[in-house]
Parts: sequence; C-alpha cells; structure tokens
Amino acid sequence: MKRFIALCLVVIMAFSMFAACQRSDQGTNTPAPATNPPAGDTTNPPEGETTPEQQEATPAPTPFVRPTSYIRADDEEVYERALGEFEAMMAAAKAAPTVDEKFVLYAQAEAYLLSTGVMIPATTQGGAYAISRVAPRTIPYVQWGNDDDRFFGMVISDEFITKEERAELMQMWRDAIDGKGEYDPAGYLTGKGHTLNKEYNLTFSTAPVTIDWLNTSAQSDTEITVNTVDGLVQYNNLGVLQPALAESWEESEDGLTYTFHIRDNAKWYSSEGREVAPVTADDFVAGFQHMLDCDAGLDWLVEGVVAGVDKYIKEGASFDVVGYKAPDDRTLVITLEAPTSYFMTMLTYSCFLPICRSFYESRGGVFGRDAYAEASQDTTKYTYGLNTDVSSQVYCGPFLLRKLQDQSEILIVKNENYYNKDKVMLDSIKWVMDDGSNPTAFYTDTVNGTYPGCSLGASSGLLDLAKKDGNFDKYSYITDTTSTTYFGGLNLNRGTFQLESGAVASKKTEDQKIDTFIAMQNQSFRLAVQYAFDKKTYNATSRGEELAEASLRNMYTHPEFVLLSSDQTDADGHTFPAGTFYGDMVQHYVKEKYNMPIDVHDGVNGWYHPEEAKKMLAKAVEELGDSVTWPIHIEVTNGAYNESLNNQAEAYKRVIEETLGTDRVVVDLIKADNKDDYYASGYRAKNGEAGNFDFFAGSGWGPDFGDPCTYLDTFLGRGAGYMTKVIGLF
Repeated sequence: MKRFIALCLVVIMAFSMFAACQRSDQGTNTPAPATNPPAGDTTNPPEGETTPEQQEATPAPTPFVRPTSYIRADDEEVYERALGEFEAMMAAAKAAPTVDEKFVLYAQAEAYLLSTGVMIPATTQGGAYAISRVAPRTIPYVQWGNDDDRFFGMVISDEFITKEERAELMQMWRDAIDGKGEYDPAGYLTGKGHTLNKEYNLTFSTAPVTIDWLNTSAQSDTEITVNTVDGLVQYNNLGVLQPALAESWEESEDGLTYTFHIRDNAKWYSSEGREVAPVTADDFVAGFQHMLDCDAGLDWLVEGVVAGVDKYIKEGASFDVVGYKAPDDRTLVITLEAPTSYFMTMLTYSCFLPICRSFYESRGGVFGRDAYAEASQDTTKYTYGLNTDVSSQVYCGPFLLRKLQDQSEILIVKNENYYNKDKVMLDSIKWVMDDGSNPTAFYTDTVNGTYPGCSLGASSGLLDLAKKDGNFDKYSYITDTTSTTYFGGLNLNRGTFQLESGAVASKKTEDQKIDTFIAMQNQSFRLAVQYAFDKKTYNATSRGEELAEASLRNMYTHPEFVLLSSDQTDADGHTFPAGTFYGDMVQHYVKEKYNMPIDVHDGVNGWYHPEEAKKMLAKAVEELGDSVTWPIHIEVTNGAYNESLNNQAEAYKRVIEETLGTDRVVVDLIKADNKDDYYASGYRAKNGEAGNFDFFAGSGWGPDFGDPCTYLDTFLGRGAGYMTKVIGLF
C-alpha cells in the first residue's frame, strides 16, 4: 500500500511536512520445522505441566527436547498462538449489518490486537516545530489515500509566513469548512505584500524504484508519480470529494454498481509534453488488470471488494469475470462483491489509477498474470515504467516527469496541456537528494530560500539555532499530526540474523536465539517489554522535551478516524452514544476486556507503566519456568549513520534495561553503518522471515480509505496482512 511508511525517512529528511514512505514485495511462507521451541502460554500451564485436576486423566506429555541450534517455526502456528482471535473478530466486524455496528466490532478487534503485545503504536507525523513559506491547507485535506501527496495547489510565498498570518489563514480555512466564505490563501498573502513562488523544492533520501504507479506500494515511488496522473476522483483542500477524470458518477440502489462518466478533454502526454492518446474508460480497465497482474502488494486491497478479483487472482479465471468494464470510451462500470460503504473513499488510492493501454503495450506490456510474469522478466522487450527512463511512462496529470536521477535530483514540470491547468499553482517541483547528515546546512538553505520550510528538531540543534536568530519567535508553529501511525514490532519468528553482505550481523549465540524466540511467544513477556518503553524519552531525542509527547500515538488507527452516527449498544450491554470517536471505544475495551492500563489517545505517554511492566515480567518468569535462560537478548538495528536514529536506539536500550533490569532483558544495538543496510534490515525486508531484528520501530502505516479496516487488515494472517512482516511473520 501507499501507506507502508518508513519512519527513518521522516527522521532523516530535515524538512518534509508531506513526506512518508512505502513497502516492498510480499514474500512467501517457510516450511514448518521438524521441532519448534515451546510457547510460553499466558492462559494455560507451561508445556509439560498439568493442573491437579488433569493429572489423573491426562497422560504425561513427552518432555520437550531443546534443540542445539535455532530453527525458525511455522508462521501460521506462531500467528495462531499470538493473534488467534483477531481474524475471527475482523470477520465478525465486516459481517455487521450497519456501519456503526462495524465500528464497534472493529474497536473490539483493535483492543484485542493491542492486548497481544506483538506491536506498540509509537508516534505519528507532525507535532514538531517548523518554519515555512507554505500556506496551510493548500493541498488535498484527507486522512487516507494518495491525495495528500498531490502538490499542484500548493501556495508558497517568497518569505516566511508569520505566526499571526498563519493563524489568520487557519481561521479562514475553518470558516470555509463551515460554509462562511472561501479560502483564498494566495489572495490573502499577496494582499499582505507577499510574492508567490512557483517552484517547490524539497528533499528525498530514497528514489523511486519504478515509475509504474501500479507496480508499487512504496510511497517513495508514488509521492512522485501521483503528481503526474489523475484518478477518477480527488479530495480538495477542504476535504470534499471532487470530480477528476470522472466528471460524474451514479451508484445503483443496491450499492453494487458504480457508473463513472469519463471527461472527454483529458489526454496522455509524453515526458516532453507530446500528446500520445486520449484518456478513455478502457485505460482504467487496463490499469486495474495491470495492477492485479503485477502482484506488487496492491491487489489485496480490492480482493473481496471488486467483483471477480478473487477468482481472477486465486482461481486463474479470465479477466472477464472481474467487475471492471468499459462499455464505451466515456463510461466505466465497477461492480462490487457486496455493498461497501467506504468504496468511494478508496478511489483516491493508486490501485485505481489508469494507464494508457496502447502505450503500455508498445513498451512490451501484456495482460494476464502468467503472461505478465513471463514478459516482465525479459527486460530487453519489457521497458515500461523504468526509473532510469522518464520516457518509459506517459502522464495525464498536472505535471510531467522530466528528470529522475537516483542519487541526485528528481524534477517534475507543469503540464501546459493539462485539462485543469488553471488550478495548478506551481511551475515545477524538484526533489534533491539529502541524507540528513548536515541539518544545519539545510536550515541555512531554508533561510536563504532554497527550500520553503524546515522542521526545528532539538537533537539537530535547529531549534536552538532558530531561537537564537529570531526565526522561532517570528515564524514557528507546530505541524499538524496525521493519520499515519509508526509502531514498534516484536519479531515473533526471526529468520534472518545478518544481511547477505554479512553486515548488521547478530551477536547472539544459538542458545540466545532460542531463548528470545521462546520469550517472544509469551504474551506476558511481550507486554512487559511494551509497558517498559518510555516513548516520551525516546521521542525527546529528536523532538526535544517541549514537544516530546505531541506526536505520540497509542493505538494503531487514528483515534478520531471515524465516529458513530447513532447510539450503539454492544453485546455486553454497554452503550456508546452517537458522536463517540473510535478511539474512545477502543479505550473502553482495552480497559474493560483486557485490563490494560494504557491510554490510547494521542499526545500522551500512554503505554509507559514501569510498575506494570515489572509485574508482567515477573509473570513471564513464572510462566516460562526453566524453558529459557535469562537474560533475554533483544536486538535492535541501530541506524548509527544518522544522529537521530542513533539517539533513539540508545534511548530505547536505556529505558528498557532500566525498567526491567539487565538480569532479565538486555537490548543489544546492532550497528547499521548506512541507510541501505538499515532499510534492508527492517523497512525493505521483503517478508517476515527477512526481518533482521528482534524489535523494529522504523515502519508505519497510513490509511488508504475511510474505514478502520484499512489499518486493521494489515495484521490478518496467512500473508493477507502486510504489516505482519514487522512482527516477523509471512
């Protein structure tokens, strides 16, 4: 999905209010080993023990023989042991007859997920001091999909916007939301004597690996390409869904069929602006089939939603069974498996984008999963969407991709033939490679006008610098937090202990590998580690003490993502009134059902409970018995090449060991000397087995559409949920 996001990118880049990142290909499961280490169960006696009532009726089990070398376990068995009820709870939620009933059941499923301790929500984007020349709320305002990476409407001044001006602009925006006038930031700023800048410069640390927007789910790819292609619909800067390539649409009474009417003045253009072909409804059909054929991690989003997708993917049926049809050039008909209340919100995500069928075929593109798999291997004939050749793609959006140099610069320029070019405020957008190693230089470049804005991190020294030169007092503001959730995952089934190059190599003995595996199967141990994680101290290393809690997140879904439209009473008789936010329901269930002490709301250190951590650790020690030798070693990949990442890793080690004691838990920081090794160890690991860590907090997820399942589905089992790889599975 677009929204598999690398935290390291946000830390590394000195400024990017809109930056995020993405995912890589999914992998396959590994065979079950002949012998698995035992799981420390939190509800039943340890293996090899029975209760007094069982002793007479139950024969003594075969004693567990500890292996002499570590053997990775079966993913499905590990998943079932740790998250056994989650899939059934999600299925029940999706089967609920009303949207509000679904929300209540999703809240129960999320509370259960949190209670397992396999992951801990940590932070979100924003909540940091910044100075900027960019007017607020001038890009699409929406919590999901790709639209918040569309920069065409961005209004940039030639000078920093003052605190007072920003406050007035935000009030104008709120008034527009309430229907009290229009939001015209360009008019406001020019009226205040500002001159508008038509060029937007920002940084990148990971270049796109492809410019085929349907063959990737990495935001480092799509944040570039989404500016060069339009979808059916698009959110505006007030958060209202608007026509884009579809001028209008209708929904059938049964909620199963959506008919879109494609505009007749949109065309495909080459990188140099040469007209290639008109945009037709069939281009959306071609794009959808190509997305399914590529198998790049987007298809699971539409499985069970668009009719026939499961048959096409899993049963090898003809694409004719898929509910994507173009009866003529201007009409697209999409048929669903079942009424889906959030379907229209899904359409702003990249899996619904079109491609130019004729151009794709001219570059060796073919249709059909097997045919594509074969053709795409022949790189002499298949030359579509290459990141080394901007002419290997055509574009129908507000910008054209003009330059893509992996370690240097990416440039997109205004499409002068764009059907809606009067809405495009920028002439060009340029991304410049920056590894974040010299934040002071970036700040200087920002002050000099090279870049429009800069975050003011404490660890980088920029906060003190801005206070010293007066820019903090005049221009600083706190950036909005977002719906993206970064989290830490405990590796339940580790399969990699060093990279292929030999870098980032584990220091564990075979016995220590086995001990860590056994401990990770124990829910009490996992919760002990999570309750010992002082996220405020961790976050302060980059944000400073003043804003150490501002960006903290304590549940997976944004707590105010959705709310109830009517009163709802659950199976236990508890009533949630209309208007109850989703997070308040999750809070109820983590407390009442799972007796967790956490606070799931934003902006508080909601998981840090050192005394409870010690209690859970004592419980784990009892439950695990002599199946492990203490201390348990938890390895964390340390991005030592970057000061912020290094400081965070050291803070994590310090807070865990101080709370739990090094006689029980030792955090070993395994050094990654460069970003490629850091990425390969976690964020870019292709599957759970490839994760080279015991705890990793460098990835996150942002929603693709307006329903909580856009988050929660990522933890479904058997490879269906993408983020299970961050807990070492599938």
